[in-house]
Amino acid sequence: MKVALIGATGFVGAGVLEELLRRGHEVVALVRQPEKFARREHVQVVKADVLQAGEVQQAVTGADAVISAYNAGWSNPNIYADFMQGSRAIAAGIKAAGIKRYLAVGGAGSLYVNGRQLVDSPDFPAAIKPGATAARDMYTELQKEDGLDWTMLSPAVGFHGGSPAQAKGRTGQYRTGKDEPLMQADGQPGDISVQDLAVALVDALEQGRHVRERFTVAY
Repeated sequence: MKVALIGATGFVGAGVLEELLRRGHEVVALVRQPEKFARREHVQVVKADVLQAGEVQQAVTGADAVISAYNAGWSNPNIYADFMQGSRAIAAGIKAAGIKRYLAVGGAGSLYVNGRQLVDSPDFPAAIKPGATAARDMYTELQKEDGLDWTMLSPAVGFHGGSPAQAKGRTGQYRTGKDEPLMQADGQPGDISVQDLAVALVDALEQGRHVRERFTVAY
């Protein structure tokens, strides 16, 4: 399969790239600075600004599917506006290219606990709230999208670059849920490594699962 990948240089996107290549897919990596991307076999590097729908359209044309691990940057003071602009441009560019299958990595903030999304809880970390709110609002817009066979993956609540699960690497094992966080047996929030998050996402692509719905994963 030929898969266009957005965010291939990021924490999640790099994991997705490795999983796609591991399974023999051809990858088109959309990047802003191709000169900083290490050349890889079976990876076509294309310069594109994902804030511009036209550039996205041109870059993804000919792909069988698009995966987005786009992140506007946690330290970006304009993260909410940039994330929403990028997410909308990506969706518009994919549709203009005539591609139906679109998988996006969102956040855990849109998961529900007792009928409330986590990002709306009073104790949600203020430092990541703008980005988490953007990911939630992107999901809300996707739910109204009728031009794409979309899937959104919300990571486990405990998922982040320095979480203990990252030491597990790729196990190929995970549990799936839908709209509520997956918890551990001791009642603590679930976690997952970036490699196994990528396994779950590529499984969804290859197996045609979770079309037009959100799912979450954890150990």
